[in-house]
Parts: sequence; structure tokens; C-alpha cells
Amino acid sequence: QVQLVESGGGSVQSGGSLRLSCAVSGYTWNTRCLGWFRQAPGKERERVAAISAGGYTVYSDFVQGRFTISRDNVKNTLYLQMNSLKPEDTAMYYCAAVKAPVYSGVDYCSPFDHWGQGTQVTVSS
Repeated sequence: QVQLVESGGGSVQSGGSLRLSCAVSGYTWNTRCLGWFRQAPGKERERVAAISAGGYTVYSDFVQGRFTISRDNVKNTLYLQMNSLKPEDTAMYYCAAVKAPVYSGVDYCSPFDHWGQGTQVTVSS
């Protein structure tokens, strides 16, 4: 059973940086697409970024150039480096996983079926 536990959220001023971590267990690194999602109060959950089983990445337009998704296959940890944070980035951030063909691309990054409990990110102006 895949388990995901996020950490690293917090409060930061506009323009600041945070790095989120997600400890992932119960899977083989090259058979899962991993992703970061966020949900702000009153808004729908949206995908932030994903990294495929083959290591390919995809980003939503609103974070392109500011956020970087990566994973450490030895530590079984997914990361989201967030730079140039804006107040509109304030949300609960979740990591997620979905089984995918070995070394596959981002086309197999849905639908995500395993989720962490979330970590709060608050950006003040």
C-alpha cells in the first residue's frame, strides 16, 4: 500500500521560498507518477506539478519557472521547491501518486489514487 506524508509547509512573506517534502513508501520508484496538488479555501483542487515514472516533469502555467518538482529515489522522497511565492499560492498542498508503466511519461500521470494528508502554505503580502 502506497503511503505519502507531506512536510515543510509554513508561513512566508511574498517573494520568499519554501521546500515541501513528501515521504513515499510502499512503491517502486519507476512504477509511479508522483504529483503535487493544492487547494485553497473555496476553490477546487488543482495540479501544481507532476513527475512521471520515467522522470519527466510537467507544470501548471501558474507555477512555471517558480516551482521545481524533483524526487530522490534513494530516500523515496518527493520535493517541491517553491520560489518567488505569491499570496495566491496560499493553499493546502498535497502529494499524490498513481501507478504507471515502468519509465513512462507524463501521459500516465492520472488519475491519482493515493494522497497524503496535506501541508499548509501561507504567503503574506
